[in-house]
Amino acid sequence: MKKGRLEAFSDGVIAIIITIMVLEFKVPQGGDLAALQTLGPTFCCYVLSFVMLGIYWNNHHHLFQAVEHVGGGVLWANIHLLFWLSLVPLATAWMGEYHSQSLPVALYGAVLFMSATAYTVLVKALLKHHGKNSTLAKALGSDRKGKISWLLYVAAMPLAFVSPLLAGAVYVSVACIWLVPDRRIEKVLGA
Repeated sequence: MKKGRLEAFSDGVIAIIITIMVLEFKVPQGGDLAALQTLGPTFCCYVLSFVMLGIYWNNHHHLFQAVEHVGGGVLWANIHLLFWLSLVPLATAWMGEYHSQSLPVALYGAVLFMSATAYTVLVKALLKHHGKNSTLAKALGSDRKGKISWLLYVAAMPLAFVSPLLAGAVYVSVACIWLVPDRRIEKVLGA
C-alpha cells in the first residue's frame, strides 16, 4: 500500500499532540511579571517537549522519503510510535508542575525512552519490509545518534531519583544532539 495515508495521519496526530501540550498551560494568576515567572518551569518543559516532537516529526518525514510503500507491520509499528508520542503531553505537564520531584522527571524520561524504542521498531519494520539492499537500508547505515540517545535515557531515568535537575539536563542534551539534522537519508536520496 502507498505511504501517503500513513504520513498524513502521523502528521495530524503529531500536530494534535502539540496542540494538547499548549492547552495544558494555565493563565497566570495576576497581571505582573512575578505571576508570569511562575510558569517558567512549565514553559521550559513545554519547549523541550515541543523540540522533541519536532525532531520526531522531522526524522519521521525524512525516513518516509526513502520509503516506497508500507505494509501492515509498518502500520502497527507507526501506531506504536504515535502511542508513545501521545503520552508526551501528560509527562510534560506532570514534570512541568513537579519538576523538582524524582518520579515525574523519571516518567518523562521513560516516555522519551519508549518513544525512541518505538521509533527504532518502526525503522526495523521498514527495513524488513524493504530489504537489506533498499535505498532505506543504504541511507540508514549505523544509527549512532539513536543508540547514544537511548543510552542517555537509560542513564537519566535512575539519575532522576538522585538529581531531577541533572536528569533534565540529560534530556536537554539528547535534544541538542538531534538539533543537528540527521542528513543520512538526504545524502543517499540526493546522490
